[in-house]
Formats: sequence, structure tokens, C-alpha cells
Amino acid sequence: MRISLRTGAAAASTEMGGAAVALLAAAATRRKPALLASFLSGAVRELHDATAAAAEGDYKAETRTRRRRRSSSCRLLGPDCPDTWDPPPRAASRTPPQQASHDRTATIIDGKSIAEDIRLHIGEEVRQMKSTVGHVPGLAVVLVGDRRDSESYVRYKTKGCEEVGIKSLLAKLPGNCTEDEVIDSVSRFNEDPSVHGILVQLPLPHHMDEERILSTISLEKDVDGFHPLNVGNLAIRSRKPLFVPCAAKACVELLLQSGVELMGKHVTVIGRSKVVGLPTSLLLQRHHATVSVVHAFTTNPEAITRESDIVISAAGVANLVRGSWLKKGAVVIDVGTNPIEDPNSDYGYRLTGDVCFEEAVKVASAVTPVPGGVGPVTIAMLLGNTLDSAKLAYGLSDSTEL
Repeated sequence: MRISLRTGAAAASTEMGGAAVALLAAAATRRKPALLASFLSGAVRELHDATAAAAEGDYKAETRTRRRRRSSSCRLLGPDCPDTWDPPPRAASRTPPQQASHDRTATIIDGKSIAEDIRLHIGEEVRQMKSTVGHVPGLAVVLVGDRRDSESYVRYKTKGCEEVGIKSLLAKLPGNCTEDEVIDSVSRFNEDPSVHGILVQLPLPHHMDEERILSTISLEKDVDGFHPLNVGNLAIRSRKPLFVPCAAKACVELLLQSGVELMGKHVTVIGRSKVVGLPTSLLLQRHHATVSVVHAFTTNPEAITRESDIVISAAGVANLVRGSWLKKGAVVIDVGTNPIEDPNSDYGYRLTGDVCFEEAVKVASAVTPVPGGVGPVTIAMLLGNTLDSAKLAYGLSDSTEL
């Protein structure tokens, strides 16, 4: 349904705009051939904008009447467009960017709702798989030590598996175990045909080599997307990784589901970890965003961030990003989950993000809350990656393509 709506809008815009471009191009050829390339570049850009606007209007109207599903791999990995630079005009006049009036608080991007819709579709596909091949996807988790945050994350992932019908297995090892014991657990899951996804819960104890352990995971079961080959293929636009890291995928999914344009936008990613910051910056570049990466050694990070249309923070520092860091109308994705002591909480602490939420809502146009923003969608992306791995194992087609 969505294909026909968007195609219809695009076709109508293309037919009208294409005729105009052809007519004017012919005239330009006869009179001023030197200006033809510059003129056509501007005309094509305007035509692209009009087509995109019409298609996006159809898409938003349709989304209100149906449940959301996770985006297809092609949509998440972005359009395959060449880097062709338009020649600047001879007399270029710099006009300051216009900022829309912002008299109301930001829209709250509801990650829980988006994740729930995605999980419903994953559950339907799992049931179809069971009726077709008699098997369901399997996800195995290796947990080392007794960190409260890691145990909490694993519980959420196990619960997510139960909700959609994915089989879950857990190998829990003490914090003083050896590196080889962890690798042995991973190897057993590699050889188990009922397991389609393996993840090692990070961080690991300091005496362990994370890279050695993660590289032991079979490429076909690396649903966390941390295998060097998956990260390398993500970095090269002409290649397609088997799996994209879940948190990075969740950030882009939230932006796509919210109708936020990425192409050409300035995005600042705060943090450069291999779990979130690095893969997020790589995935955004595949969407042709202009990406700045801010880290602990960056000079004047506030000034860089304040120039951004979109801010994605994954620094792991509570309330690092204040309202003064944000441009009016910016879109803010807060990946941080930082425990803050709170004697009034049942657990003695509460979670807060990297972004000072109370200040951000007065400046941004849209912002994700913590909790209830990126976290639920990250787990949904993990379930989706596990489902995709099982499809590959059983030779099933990808029915999530839109």
C-alpha cells in the first residue's frame, strides 16, 4: 500500500517537473550552453525536493492509519547516491539559515510505542516461520559477572524474546572466570543450529580481551553487529553488512519513523564507542548526512553541537548536554542511560539521559525521553536481527522489505 501511494505522488511530481526541465534545457542549449549544467543542477534539486515532499505527505497520512513495522534493510542503510558536488555559482551570497519560530515545547518521540508496533510485526513473522519450517529463531546471551546494569539489560532482552516467540538461552559466568571459558560458551552456541543470534553482554571484566571474544562469534550469528567484518562492511557504502549494531539502528529507526530528513543535514554524534557512537556515525553517513563526532578531547563541543540539526548523544554522562548546547528546532536522540541515586525510587536509583531533558524540551523540536526512548527500540532491533539471521539459516525471503 505504501509503495503505491508514494510512487503515485513521486510519479505525478516527476511528470510535471520533468517536462519543465526538458523544455527549459532545450532553450538554454540554444542560447547559453555554458549555463546549462548549473541550471539543470538547480532544477533537478528542486524537483527532488518537491517529489520528496509529496511522497512524505502520503507516507505521514498513511502512518496514522496503520501500525509501524521496522524499516527494511535497504531503507535503514540509506540511498545509494554518488558524491557529485554541484559547482558553486560565481556570485554566491551567503544567507543565514532560517530558524522556525519555536513557541511550544518539543514533541516527545515515543520509543515505547514504536518498539511495540515493531515487536508485533516480528511476532507475526516468528509465528509464520514456525508454521512454515517448524522452527523459531533462537537468541543466546553470554553474561559475565554480576553488574546490576548488565543483568537488567539481559532481563529486558529475555523478556522481549518471550513476547515475540523467540527462544532465548543464557550462559551466566562468574566475573573471575577466564577468557577461554567465555570463548568456550560462545563456541558451543556457534555450533548449536537452534541458535541464530549470539551476543556477549558488554562491558566485560577488565582482565578480558573484548575484541578476541567478540571475533569468536560466528559472522552469521553476530546479531549485535560488532564483528570486524560487519563493522567494516557498514563503513563501505558499496557493501552491505549482515547486521547493523542495534543501538545505531535504533537511533536511525527513531528518526525515520518520526519523518526526520537525514540527507544533507548536520548531525552531531556525542561519543565514539564501538557500541553506539562509531556505528551510528557510519550509518548516518550512508544516509548522506554531514556528521560531526564529538568526544572527550574535542575543543569547544558546545559550539559544534549548537550548529547541528540533529544531536545524538551517547557519552554516558548524565545531563552533559544542556539547553545551551542545542540549536532551536533541533531533533535530539538521547542514548544515555545513567543511574542517579534516588532514595525515593524502589531500586534506590533512577535512570537519566545524557541530555538535560527539562532544558532540551524548551529548545528542541523533538526529543527522546530516558527511559522510554532509544532503549525499547534497541531491543526491538536486536529481535529483528535475530529473526533475519533465522531467515537466512532457513532460506526464507525477507518479508520486511517495504
